[in-house]
Amino acid sequence: MPETPPPVPVLAVVTTGGTIASTRDEHGVSTPSLGAAALLAGAVPDARVRVVEALRADSSSLTLADAGRVRVAVAGALADADVAAVVVLHGTDSMEETALLLDLHHDDVRPVVLTGAQRTADDPEPDGPANVAHAARTALDPAARGRGVLVAFGGRVHPAAGLSKRHTTDLDAFSSPAVPLPRAQPLPWTDAPWPRVDVVAVSPGGDGVLVDAALAAGARGVVLQALGSGNASADVVEAVRRCTRAGVAVVVTTRVPGGPVSAGYGGGGGGHDLAAAGAVPSGWLRTGQARVLLASLLRTGADAGEVRERFGRRSGGPLPH
Repeated sequence: MPETPPPVPVLAVVTTGGTIASTRDEHGVSTPSLGAAALLAGAVPDARVRVVEALRADSSSLTLADAGRVRVAVAGALADADVAAVVVLHGTDSMEETALLLDLHHDDVRPVVLTGAQRTADDPEPDGPANVAHAARTALDPAARGRGVLVAFGGRVHPAAGLSKRHTTDLDAFSSPAVPLPRAQPLPWTDAPWPRVDVVAVSPGGDGVLVDAALAAGARGVVLQALGSGNASADVVEAVRRCTRAGVAVVVTTRVPGGPVSAGYGGGGGGHDLAAAGAVPSGWLRTGQARVLLASLLRTGADAGEVRERFGRRSGGPLPH
């Protein structure tokens, strides 16, 4: 008797909008306008595709609650044992945030792979179709099982943790640490409201006015985008101390594209002084992902000790050369 061919895998595709689903109007303005059929035509020949439309939006407008809707859509797709993997089509502006949020709550060996595009779908040379095909191949590759949430973009595959968008127009738009950051135990999902977590950018010699403004606005957490390896001014340190004394968590990241955040400098405003004021270094996580991790921890009721411990495990500390 002839051998029975293996079953064709089911690939769930969650759509959210973004440049990959966008076209330009007569004024050259791009907006998400295409449905899944146009995005997937011919891109996934080796699977049965099941489409879930979670959102249709520009990713720069997504809130944490919106990203949470994407997570619910992914979890719903994985609730079906027939689904082999999930691909998420997403805008690039906040792909790093959604990727980490998904990874923080992903406790399934089946792969979840995000992708998108730098060029609109009606561009003469769109990059979306190649990225979709690459993401589908990655998601269906047995080697991707157990690796958590991945991003397939511009011919490369990145783990979610540590991802950052490195260029506004290059087709190879993302970068990640050379050594993958360790994954920790996934966080429980909750229906609790998302806490306010503000981002404050530090400038050389800046004061603490914006940190105080976040505290006055009711923020439960602040991500400080600091200088160098995680340094600020003495005035910023004092504002951070006011926050932590009020029970507001402060995480320090950096505006520098590469390298870990550390607490090595003193002098009144260095990383050592920020740590002494109660701030937590983000390790290798940059601003957007630090905000997602902090908000996710606060949403689950984490205290200051757990915030410090989780950032230490998720960021991994200094990586080997």
